[in-house]
Amino acid sequence: MLSDLDCFYENQQEPRKEFYFFLSKYIVQLHPDITEEWKYRLPFSYLRGKMFCYLWYDNHTGSPYIAFVDGVKMTNPIFDQGKRNRMIAFTISPEKDLPINLLGELFSEALSLRLKAQLFNQCVLH
Repeated sequence: MLSDLDCFYENQQEPRKEFYFFLSKYIVQLHPDITEEWKYRLPFSYLRGKMFCYLWYDNHTGSPYIAFVDGVKMTNPIFDQGKRNRMIAFTISPEKDLPINLLGELFSEALSLRLKAQLFNQCVLH
């Protein structure tokens, strides 16, 4: 029996389905402490048990996006904050090739921010 997370991916229409499959594998390989979980009816990626990012799509256009936790601290001007307070989304056209170099830059910055935040929290708590 498929998990809720697997069902979500399986039930997507192409090309969004292919986009999600690729990104789910890409994100998990970024760091050994990243896990994928089904939370709030969304596919979330966690770093050491803390939210890192999630995958979803725009309700109007159907375009998939990646929302980064603490994305407001990221410096790339390509983001769309929308009505989010903490997370910022990076929307990708499913009809175009994935911008792998840009994805690498975005995930590198997001990962660095989350690791620094976790390190800071550990220092404050001890």
